[in-house]
Amino acid sequence: MVVLNARLSAICALLLAAVADAQSSAITSAASSVVASSTAAVSSAPSSAPASSAASSVSASISVSTVASASSALSSTLASSVSSAVSSVVSGTSAASSVIASASSVVSSVTSAASAASTTSTGPPLESTQITIPISSYSFSSFAVPSASPIPGVFPSTSPKSPPAPGSSLIPDFGPAWARAHSRAKQTISSWSLDEKVAATTGVGWMGGRCVGNIPAVADWPGLCLEDSPLGVRFTDFVSAFPAGITTASTWRRDLMRARGVAMGAEFKGKGVHVALGPMMNMGRIAQGGRNWEGFGADPFLSGETAFETVLGLQTSGVQACAKHFINNEQEHFRTQESSNVDDRTEHEIYLHPFMRAVQAGVASLMCSYNLVNGTYACENDRTLNQLLKDEIGFQGYVMSDWGAHHSTLAAVGGLDMSMPGDISFGSHTSWFGANLTAYVNNGTISEARVDDMAERILAAYYLLEQDQNYPEVSFNAFDMTDPATNAHVDVQADHYKVVREIGAAGTVLLKNVGAALPLKKPKSIAVIGNDSGPSLRGPNGYSDRQGDDGTLAMGWGSGTAQFPYLITPLEAIQSRARQASSGAQVSWFLGNWDLAGAQATAFQQDVAIVFVNADSGEDYITVDGNEGDRKNLTLWENADNLIGAVAAVNPNTVVVVHSVGPAIVEPWIENPNVTAVLWASLPGQESGNSIVDVLFGDYNPSGRLPYTIAKNPADYPAQLITGGSGSEILRIDYTEGLNIDYRHFDANNIEPRFEFGFGLSYTTFSYSNLHISPIPQADRTSAALEAAWAAGKAVPAAAGGSTALWLHRPAFAVTFAVRNAGKAAAGTEIAQLYVHFPAAAGEPPSVLRGFKDVQAVQPWETREVTITLSRYDLSVWDADAQGWRKPEGKITFSVGASSRDFRLKGTVPL
Repeated sequence: MVVLNARLSAICALLLAAVADAQSSAITSAASSVVASSTAAVSSAPSSAPASSAASSVSASISVSTVASASSALSSTLASSVSSAVSSVVSGTSAASSVIASASSVVSSVTSAASAASTTSTGPPLESTQITIPISSYSFSSFAVPSASPIPGVFPSTSPKSPPAPGSSLIPDFGPAWARAHSRAKQTISSWSLDEKVAATTGVGWMGGRCVGNIPAVADWPGLCLEDSPLGVRFTDFVSAFPAGITTASTWRRDLMRARGVAMGAEFKGKGVHVALGPMMNMGRIAQGGRNWEGFGADPFLSGETAFETVLGLQTSGVQACAKHFINNEQEHFRTQESSNVDDRTEHEIYLHPFMRAVQAGVASLMCSYNLVNGTYACENDRTLNQLLKDEIGFQGYVMSDWGAHHSTLAAVGGLDMSMPGDISFGSHTSWFGANLTAYVNNGTISEARVDDMAERILAAYYLLEQDQNYPEVSFNAFDMTDPATNAHVDVQADHYKVVREIGAAGTVLLKNVGAALPLKKPKSIAVIGNDSGPSLRGPNGYSDRQGDDGTLAMGWGSGTAQFPYLITPLEAIQSRARQASSGAQVSWFLGNWDLAGAQATAFQQDVAIVFVNADSGEDYITVDGNEGDRKNLTLWENADNLIGAVAAVNPNTVVVVHSVGPAIVEPWIENPNVTAVLWASLPGQESGNSIVDVLFGDYNPSGRLPYTIAKNPADYPAQLITGGSGSEILRIDYTEGLNIDYRHFDANNIEPRFEFGFGLSYTTFSYSNLHISPIPQADRTSAALEAAWAAGKAVPAAAGGSTALWLHRPAFAVTFAVRNAGKAAAGTEIAQLYVHFPAAAGEPPSVLRGFKDVQAVQPWETREVTITLSRYDLSVWDADAQGWRKPEGKITFSVGASSRDFRLKGTVPL
């Protein structure tokens, strides 16, 4: 598809600027531009604000104007702090006439909201940034396909079944595999009727099949089964409950990220699922964000690397991965009625990056999110879906909606390829696609070439993963797991418990260890304290979608869950380990969090008291203890702070284990001298107890690192949860912190955290030395002109796959250094981290993560040489004016160390 050039974009910007002068004008009706088939209402939304909200939360809202429901929203970039072009989804020479013809409709809808805003005299300012596409005639031109010749040893041609090894410097070239897949897809749909092509883009409706999402069979093509979740196959039995994404990211180990993906992919395929709805890679912008635990932390580089390895792993097994939620879906409250307003540079450098890495991994599909982006619904957003995703980063797969996340048929023009679950509202038996899409083609509103493109993308992903070759049948019923006629109870677990257990241990972060309290040294008596140490009274699956905090916490709640095949609790595993110990140990326990006297009596005079506490969150359709998806605050749950304090008052060797969905405030007890050790265990999955016992008793030397910052005060975080709003209002969420999320904000504002991003202790110590950096020689001259332009500080346009171009991402510099295990007793794994420091004039945060390497099983006194490479992309900033990646002027330095604030070596990039 051809997007607007700069001149036409400027026309649009002028039209929108005129809105300010039109607020007092009469509002013209847009009803005449709405076709009869598109009068259904936008999906229902919550009618009132939640009963409670965090003290640190901010309330703000935007009033939504009444818009023609057949229209899809145009993309617009953030207008509060920067001016930018408004994109129109038109192509060819008719672009200017289409824009001009639609001016009155656009101005009318925007003016309506502005007028409504001006009448509000109390509460936060009300305004609308929602823009609509009028009914018109939209032609379509195919996107340019990125192309580059394979380069042995750098850019090898391969398929999803044979990716490079985890952490390899090789950049896989999936271009030829995509080309073959698209050729087959094009041939298949060439004989299909329009109705058949439309059917391939339209889900059968909620509960219309055996999976959470279903595409019907078309001719000889069997259709698709789409199934949650990012940590295992949801709504079925005999599957593994893997560690959550946040736990996996906490390992900082690419081999385990890949292994988890491979194992999950095998289970999805074994159950007959074609599309695994994961990974989730939103950024954790809000510390209280309900679904942060599904993702990979609060840094784009770490999130991107975890996403890359997860996608490669999933698709190695033959299942399609689905990267979600695209984009800026950073809180649950009012997620369908909030506009995330993000400037172009921040979008590129922070939020787009993990999705770009998923595309580089060959991801088959992508899910757009519920929210609006700069005033346009994400599933109808030409700027994000067409311009950024399909053009700039060269995505060749298909975009599906989150369930019910698009609001018009014209979403197809905005870049949506598949409607999920297919109906406008669940069970309505109506669809924005289906017959309406067919009608829009027949009446000339949408080009049939666009429908061809949609169907081709969907089938190309199917052929890319070779799902036409002996793929298993769907063997379960997501909506009735006990129905004997539709559930074959296929066991797909294999030995995946091993990777579950290892990730649970490797993802555990040792935050405090006074006097080498850990590992435990043959204690004679152990007190296990806290509800989080034991089983739930209902069993591991007693709460639907895990919507209850009772017993040990091993995953959050919502659609990102799976059924536990079993759940090893810490209490069970500690008792088992005590029985195995040659010296023996007495284990006592107290599972109540509120009876402090009882907890103290149990902990008194025991060699060690281990207190287990947690903090939970999840998706907004479930409220737990007043937490509507997002957490109300950052305190630990169930009286945890008081419980820890009470136990520490009677036991001078109190160890705290935290199972948490994200950061929590630990100030009430972290400096208590009787709290001798703290383990941050996140959400470990089904082997929870075994994983933590491996760390407690020293079978596994902790190597986990924090994927986010733990602050001393909730107000120290750069962005707070936005609450409030009612009825049809849309919350305005301005990303005013820009590039300074999480640790970047703490660094830029000289705020001392409790535990910084990347922090984690070990049972041994490591030293760093012998830093060296050198350019990596290139034998080829494939992109010499582009490389020379970059070296000269010129912004290289990123259109047509430019942001994923080989020359930009191939290793350009090699950083080498030595890591030595300086301890005397324990082998251990060090996570070496590299942070780049751009010149001040570049406008970047003080430090940005650009590399990490897990140096595994280093023996006492052993020294290992480590290499981390840097690409030109790693040393670039996004130039929003030039729309390209640019090397900033000035000296670029870097640091290597053990966290974002523990730098051991410093160097300068030889540019």
